[in-house]
Amino acid sequence: MVDQNAALGLIDELRVAVPEEVRAAKRINAEGERIIEKAQEEAERIVARAQEQAAFLIDERGLTHAAEAQSREIIADARADADGIRGGADEYAVSVLIGLEGDVVKTLTSIKKGIELLGERRASLVAEGAGPDDEVDGQSWEDEAEPSPTTR
Repeated sequence: MVDQNAALGLIDELRVAVPEEVRAAKRINAEGERIIEKAQEEAERIVARAQEQAAFLIDERGLTHAAEAQSREIIADARADADGIRGGADEYAVSVLIGLEGDVVKTLTSIKKGIELLGERRASLVAEGAGPDDEVDGQSWEDEAEPSPTTR
């Protein structure tokens, strides 16, 4: 048999102890829920920061790609401009050389005419009887035919 007084004492102790244990369990349970909530909030903040950083990096990468594309375009434009300038300079050089060639041809033609005139004059002087050793107008025949050192 069980001692009634001992059993009632145990029941009273359990009655007093159980609510305290239940309250402690409830506190522990609440504390666990609070820790879980904090952890979830922290996880959400970490995920949000990661998403922001990922968006920033994506934007930055997009800007980098855009800048690279723009730099390639600028370089291509500069090369096209340089080719155009080179082409214009070549055309100008050709036109100057063509003009110079024309001037040289005219000068050469004038020189040939001068030589022909001198040849005709020499022939007419020979025909008139003046020889290569004779002086005409204070100059000898060879002086007239030879170009002066300053015109060479």
